[in-house]
Amino acid sequence: MRSRRAPVSRFLAAFAAVLACAHAAQAAGVAVSVVDPAGRPLADAVVTLEPVGTRAPVKPLAGVQVEQVDRRFVPQVSVVTVGTPVAFPNHDTVRHHVYSFSPVKTFELKLYAGMPHEPVVFDRPGVAVLGCNIHDQMVAWVVVVDTPFHARSGATGRARIADVPAGGYQLRVWHSSIPEGVEPATVPLTVAAADVEQRVVLVQGTPR
Repeated sequence: MRSRRAPVSRFLAAFAAVLACAHAAQAAGVAVSVVDPAGRPLADAVVTLEPVGTRAPVKPLAGVQVEQVDRRFVPQVSVVTVGTPVAFPNHDTVRHHVYSFSPVKTFELKLYAGMPHEPVVFDRPGVAVLGCNIHDQMVAWVVVVDTPFHARSGATGRARIADVPAGGYQLRVWHSSIPEGVEPATVPLTVAAADVEQRVVLVQGTPR
């Protein structure tokens, strides 16, 4: 007797392919160019898309590290989702004392070398400013977002978010030049089937 499983399996595979095609047709890429008032590109700008009228589910990221190398934080700007644990390995020959006094996440990793025993979990959205009590020149930022649609700009000031479902969004742009406590720049954005290109000029945290 011929098994009924093979036709069912083929049907499910075909159905999954149709769903994947439908998703691809309804999703698009969003490219954002972030510049200063003189038109110079801004690297390490964090771009997020927040759906209007709903909330997209997020998952904590895995394996995120902010390293200490040559008495610098690497990377200087990190973007993580809510609930993400971040490790702070020290690769220098001197010890560091890493801290944040930002309301979004307050913590201290007192003088240590190598890897601290436990990562720091960033469980609230916002921006945490990092420093070192021993080396004042060391500064970094951890941007904690509550959306799966996020990216960080490169040296050209360009950031791209792929596979964004069609709909209305609030485009938010953060950069370290925005004073602490000032809300990130916000631009309304509609995503349809075609890719979107958006240019944002930051003037002290205000988009133009």
